[in-house]
Amino acid sequence: MTKNQTLRAALSGDRLFTAMAAHNPLAAKLADEAGFSGIWGSGFELSASYALPDASILSMSTHLEMMRAISSVVSIPLIADIDTGFGNAVSVGYIVPQFEAAGASAIVMEDKTFPKDTSLRAQGRQELVRIEEFQGKIAAAAEARKDKDFVVIARVEALIAGLGQEEALKRGLAYEEAGADAILIHSKQKTPDEILAFIDAWPGHIPLVLVPTAYPQLTEADIAARGKVRIVIYGNHAIRAAVGAMRKVFAQIRSDGGIQGVENTIPSVKDIIALQGDEHMRGLERKFLR
Repeated sequence: MTKNQTLRAALSGDRLFTAMAAHNPLAAKLADEAGFSGIWGSGFELSASYALPDASILSMSTHLEMMRAISSVVSIPLIADIDTGFGNAVSVGYIVPQFEAAGASAIVMEDKTFPKDTSLRAQGRQELVRIEEFQGKIAAAAEARKDKDFVVIARVEALIAGLGQEEALKRGLAYEEAGADAILIHSKQKTPDEILAFIDAWPGHIPLVLVPTAYPQLTEADIAARGKVRIVIYGNHAIRAAVGAMRKVFAQIRSDGGIQGVENTIPSVKDIIALQGDEHMRGLERKFLR
């Protein structure tokens, strides 16, 4: 199957599809190596890698080129985070085919105003667009795709904005009606109670997507047992792991006055060269260099 077909099949399958966030091709390659089902092309991680807020500051072209670079090095589907769609429904109609051509198998678009504020920021500015407006954006995305297996996921931010379950369910159903293939329901509560209540109450015919960053105690087994969730996204663990590891190593080097104390605790240069695809390049040299 193609990557698009693999992700499409997961929406109706009986196994949970797990996507790990990545902010560059190397992180994506490591996630593929670890055995995740797919890659989450995270806007949060990409913004963080540029040391910028996740607030619609990076350009669409920066997002797009990173998705292209990521998709070229992994064998698993890529779900592209396109934030609020970089504009209105007309903009969405133009950019979705570009993300599809770049190798993404799906886009996730959220129903917040532009410019957005990251969902998990304390006292963040969480303003939602009108339901009808976002329906237009979802319909435009669904119509613009070239491959029928390309997946359009609508992200409902009503719980993030404190608008409650009724509003979240209303929006989810409206986005399903507009042509969404799945609903990503998001929460920043420290327990999964709010999300579990939504799952239990969800009357729609399309599956749900979760990002359990704020409530890590909810395991994949717990999620699968609810029966309505098909995709779990680990939204920011690659960049957090990278930052933690770099801080630790950098601090030790400064403390030791040299690299003698860290050399045996980090991956070897040989390991990095292998991840760079050196073997493939050497094969091309042997075959074509005269």
